[in-house]
Amino acid sequence: MKIAWKWLAVVTLASAFLVGCNNEGPAERAGKKIDNAAAEAGHQIEKAGDKIQDKANP
Repeated sequence: MKIAWKWLAVVTLASAFLVGCNNEGPAERAGKKIDNAAAEAGHQIEKAGDKIQDKANP
């Protein structure tokens, strides 16, 4: 019977750990927003560079 309680404890802790990993907190959401903003800024800079290059080479 002692072994069953140990396995129950292990399964419960593992389940709690896995559920906790899927929760997205405010810091993670902010980090994702920063990543998205940086990626979008990079795309805009590329587009601006392409436009400048097109104007320079008719």
